[in-house]
Amino acid sequence: MTTRYAGIAWTGAGYRVDVVDGAGGRVAEPSSWGAAEVAELIAWLRGLDHGQAPAVVLDSTNGLLDGPMTAAGLEVYRADPWLLPPRPRFGSVPAERLAEQAWTAPGTLARVTAEGGSLTGRAEEFHEGVRRGERTVAELTAAGRCLEHGHRGSPRVALTFDDGPDPVHTRRVLEILERYGARATFFCVGHHVAALPDEVRRIAAAGHEVGNHSWSHPFLPDLTPDELREQIDRTTEAVAAVTGAAPTRFRPPYGALTPEVLAVLERHPATLTMWDVDSRDWTRPGPERIAATVLGAAGPGSVVLMHEGAGDRGQTVRALPSILEGLLERGLELVPVGELPAPARHPTHQDRASRPEG
Repeated sequence: MTTRYAGIAWTGAGYRVDVVDGAGGRVAEPSSWGAAEVAELIAWLRGLDHGQAPAVVLDSTNGLLDGPMTAAGLEVYRADPWLLPPRPRFGSVPAERLAEQAWTAPGTLARVTAEGGSLTGRAEEFHEGVRRGERTVAELTAAGRCLEHGHRGSPRVALTFDDGPDPVHTRRVLEILERYGARATFFCVGHHVAALPDEVRRIAAAGHEVGNHSWSHPFLPDLTPDELREQIDRTTEAVAAVTGAAPTRFRPPYGALTPEVLAVLERHPATLTMWDVDSRDWTRPGPERIAATVLGAAGPGSVVLMHEGAGDRGQTVRALPSILEGLLERGLELVPVGELPAPARHPTHQDRASRPEG
């Protein structure tokens, strides 16, 4: 690992950065960056000390920087919550504390890879949490409170784009969708909504649906109930202030639906919106592979997961025309999730238990 570390914290307004050396001495004065200035922040980091960029240290409530920073070739590390002091209700652990964890105990940090994403090293924990939440998700799905796909008999598909808006890629995605007469759903993060309101207005004005994808793309199981509600509610408020309409759908980052997370979400009015086709575009496997993955799995009623924010999404943009052409050639209409006919309802265990035998 490098001997220089940049602790980066998120706040309601953007990012706070503190860069230190291996003995804790400051390499540069602490600085602040807007949520729309990630490219500029990366360029600044790469320009420190004659191009020797420091290792970046994030906490698990910040899922917005690992993508663009690993794509730029920076070393990115995650400091997990059991290593850190309590967070404020809204915001991450302070930047100086993240930098301190790095220089005092670098071996405790988890190296984040492009393939593993923000949850590198925590996949087993993630899958176990999702497994424990499966019964509740099934009950919410049966009640119409959670959607993974629409009715399989309907010739409609919903393309969804997460993590935006983005200052470059969102507009390119919108241009391609318009060219093919397709509409989609954009699950936006509040951090980017606040920074790029004009892009959100552009999404809504084009007839696309805007959904809620949290404020900072955290790993939800690491949040307290109050922190989780704050993430959702602040994003709802930000979208409503920009578009005039509050989003009615919430997509949990990473699909991390543990029983503890679901206990909070069950009491929230938004419909949980998942997916049945994962393009895996965030791994950047190449536009041809992204298109092949989607076209090989999508069918009537599918909800397709893609991304146009929080990373280098150029491959997604290049794959999109082939995806649209392939789906349209099958006679499938591209609509927002809200226009998918509901899937056939299957009785839950509770329904069957309460039904009289005859």
